[in-house]
Amino acid sequence: MERNNLYPIFLKMHNLQTLIVGGGNVALEKLTFLLKSSPNANVEMVAPFFRDEVKTLAAQFNINLIVMAYDEAFLCDKDMVIATTDNLEVNKQVYSDAKRRHLLVNVADTPEYCDFYLGGIVTKGNVKIAISTNGKSPTTAKRLRQFFEDVIPEDVNEMVENLNQYRKTIKGNFEQKVHALNKITETLISK
Repeated sequence: MERNNLYPIFLKMHNLQTLIVGGGNVALEKLTFLLKSSPNANVEMVAPFFRDEVKTLAAQFNINLIVMAYDEAFLCDKDMVIATTDNLEVNKQVYSDAKRRHLLVNVADTPEYCDFYLGGIVTKGNVKIAISTNGKSPTTAKRLRQFFEDVIPEDVNEMVENLNQYRKTIKGNFEQKVHALNKITETLISK
């Protein structure tokens, strides 16, 4: 059976500088997804044209919109870039420029030009679950996200906060603390 070898990480998007190249439907989708998970993300967008919905969202979240064609100079001081144009040649150029600068890059709907994928995300307070299908089926990730949103209780954040307070009271070394936390949380997955 094929295996997903991606390594999931949770990025502090407010500490990173992200460029989205494009201003159409796909750019709107990527921006919406990013801001839903990380409303304080530092994002700049460049495109010759922006949909009205992109402009509205950008104004709401203080996103800088640059009405120009893409140029490699826009990658200065960026940590990652997402290419969303409907022009494959522009997207390939963004990829090539980003790789030369050692930036993380995602070219929408083109897995071979991606260092990362934007998967499904479930957020309930401090609990966040990321879902990946290895770039093969975003629709499956969406359905799994909907499933987990339904089955994870709304009060899970209260439990996390209580366990965090309890964790601060545990005495002993790291191993003893892990054992105590494992003991108290083992009923979470009892069948």
